[in-house]
Amino acid sequence: MTERRSILSGSTFEERIGYARAVVDGEWVHVSGTTGFDYATMTISEDVVEQAEQCLRNIQDALTEAGCTFADVVRVRYLLPDRADFEPCWPALRRAFGEVRPAATMLVCGLADPRMKIEIEVCARRNTA
Repeated sequence: MTERRSILSGSTFEERIGYARAVVDGEWVHVSGTTGFDYATMTISEDVVEQAEQCLRNIQDALTEAGCTFADVVRVRYLLPDRADFEPCWPALRRAFGEVRPAATMLVCGLADPRMKIEIEVCARRNTA
């Protein structure tokens, strides 16, 4: 039987909605769509690049707790309400994923809170050997 456990970040959204920041299922780590909220203060920057950087810090925290890193990411999805906000985020995204080159998709869509300018979801595969 494979290991399955939830990783919680302390975000009030997790409690209100009923989900986990990430789920570890055997060698797979599924990180929920993650926004630029600083979960310690539940504040969010108005700047999309700062939001992207905070998203990546939040994701890195979940991956670390799951026993992996950005190097283990195999799939990433970017969700943005405004497609013009995507390109300014590229340098931050390249720092996290440039060497890894995961499969990626960018979608333009509405997000749950109008303050959110980017949401990032990743799937990683842990080395369990």
